[in-house]
Amino acid sequence: MKRQIQLDEKGFRKFGIRDSFAYAAGDFGCNMSFALKGTMAIFWTQFMQMDSILYAALLIVVQVWDAINDPLIGSIVDADRRKYKRNKFLAYILFGSIGLVIGGALCFIPLRNASDIAKIIIFICGYVIWDAFYTIANVPYGSLLSLISKEPADRASLSAWRSVGSIAGNILPMVILPILIYDSNNNIVGERVFIAALLMGVLGFIAFQFMIRNTVIRVEESVVLNEKRPKFNVFKAMGNFMKNRPAVGATVAAMGMFLGMQGAATAVVVLFQSYFQNARISGIVQFFAMIPIFIFTPLARKMVVKYGKKELSVVGALCSLFACIAMLVLPITPNMTGLLIYVLCQLINSLGMGIYSTVSWAMMGDAIDYNEWKNGAREEGVTYSLHSFFRKLAQGLGPAIALVIMVALGYVEANEGSQTFEVAIRMRYLVASLYTFSALLQYVGLGLIYNLDKKNLSKMNKELDSIRAAEEK
Repeated sequence: MKRQIQLDEKGFRKFGIRDSFAYAAGDFGCNMSFALKGTMAIFWTQFMQMDSILYAALLIVVQVWDAINDPLIGSIVDADRRKYKRNKFLAYILFGSIGLVIGGALCFIPLRNASDIAKIIIFICGYVIWDAFYTIANVPYGSLLSLISKEPADRASLSAWRSVGSIAGNILPMVILPILIYDSNNNIVGERVFIAALLMGVLGFIAFQFMIRNTVIRVEESVVLNEKRPKFNVFKAMGNFMKNRPAVGATVAAMGMFLGMQGAATAVVVLFQSYFQNARISGIVQFFAMIPIFIFTPLARKMVVKYGKKELSVVGALCSLFACIAMLVLPITPNMTGLLIYVLCQLINSLGMGIYSTVSWAMMGDAIDYNEWKNGAREEGVTYSLHSFFRKLAQGLGPAIALVIMVALGYVEANEGSQTFEVAIRMRYLVASLYTFSALLQYVGLGLIYNLDKKNLSKMNKELDSIRAAEEK
């Protein structure tokens, strides 16, 4: 007997695990493409033999495209008033997911013997194409959270499951890729990276289709065809974002997280190549460090209801800060004992990041509501796209700055996986320093800037419900 679908008072399927699982699949799809970005610096500096400073400069240059790309696409989405069969955000996600099938692989075309000019062209063109399709899929995807449900507990569940999707999308490249793409001498093999990128693009596309088919929009979009609605003003929307304390606080915290994660990624590879002298186990070590995130995620919904998103995330930031300082001062030696200390510090750091990451997207959903509360306009696309832009800026600047520091500390890309021991020791302290800076910036964003604690959030939701109810009459 077919199970009858339960409906809410508005006739929509009641919110449940199907919604959370579908939303998680969307971030899994994004990360099937995005997770390879951590391999990009090693691929281009070691396999393609591009000068590290040149690569760092190019990475900053392509962020100019991000500066145009993210807010532009966000404003296009917000200003789009056409009627779609289901939802305009889902339509954009479908289009972006198709491009991502090959977009990621274009960043890893393995032409090691190409001229320097050809390498520059390949890198810039590949990155620009990949980034455009990623933004087309990712910006509307982030905006969907506030439309799937307006209930704080449901949003916390969606945010937590998005973290699950992100983690799952990162685990595959994190654990399996190091085993596949490095040879016995700890050197990266470019052709293997290219094939892996293509396969991951296909897996991502499948995940996006599952999400699209199982997503229900329960909150009416504010962007509708309405002749009385004032014309969309992108500059005003950007100004509203900068005055939106929850959006700014969440963005500063996210930038901190990615400056640490992406900035340290290249140095971590060199750490395992030349300090622990085993690049293939780096993914397994990082996988074990993520265990606390899996433990906390099922508890996130109940803990958010009891304590509040801001309150929990601040505790998480403090946990990360403690662990990263410990990583900096404890004797992490290049043997099994040092490796165990490193893993223990990463476990505690991961617990802190896990607490924040499980509620981070729900916090941005609340920030979109905050903009409506204070300014009378939701502006999902611009709010989320600017948040996404600054995240991606950190993701680009982090590796670029880290590479410049690495070169200053003696890193030589031509040596590939055989850096000197002196350089390896410097990488050990650089990794810890980058993680510490990351945790500190997270605390500033969450503890000092973000102002939607449990009490203020409840007040905002009640007043918004009254405003919306009055508008429906």
